[in-house]
Amino acid sequence: MRITVLCVGKVKEKYFSDGIREYEKRLSRYCRLEIIEVADEKTPDSASAAEELQIKAREGERLRKYIREDSYVIALAIEGKQLDSVELSEKIEKLGVRGASHITFVIGGSLGLDETILKQADDKLSFSRMTFPHQMMRMILLEQLYRSYRIMKGEPYHK
Repeated sequence: MRITVLCVGKVKEKYFSDGIREYEKRLSRYCRLEIIEVADEKTPDSASAAEELQIKAREGERLRKYIREDSYVIALAIEGKQLDSVELSEKIEKLGVRGASHITFVIGGSLGLDETILKQADDKLSFSRMTFPHQMMRMILLEQLYRSYRIMKGEPYHK
């Protein structure tokens, strides 16, 4: 299976970069992983709601360029469905059985995802009702993907 993590912004903190690299390495034995970063927009502290919508729209345009027609798209969004680790593993496995050979997970920037991306997504996934920095969310997603593959293969994982 091919997994693409499509995200807004770069990871600046070394500790996140190190963790992401570690999970990329671990996942390499289970799937073909690709991480695509698009530029984020600078958000002024006093941005109006209209300015925030424009920022998300510009980031959304950049993301859309990398969303392939043949990919099953899962947008990470607070309003998405919450799954436990076993349920996520089962979802990925079922997608593979149904013939989906490519899954794209989309992580928005600091303001979240543009509405057009959310509508285009085949599914929405929430890790929590809390908000996480997008750099941290990337590492959490990769850890959960790794855990999902370990569960699928019947390999031990930390509970």
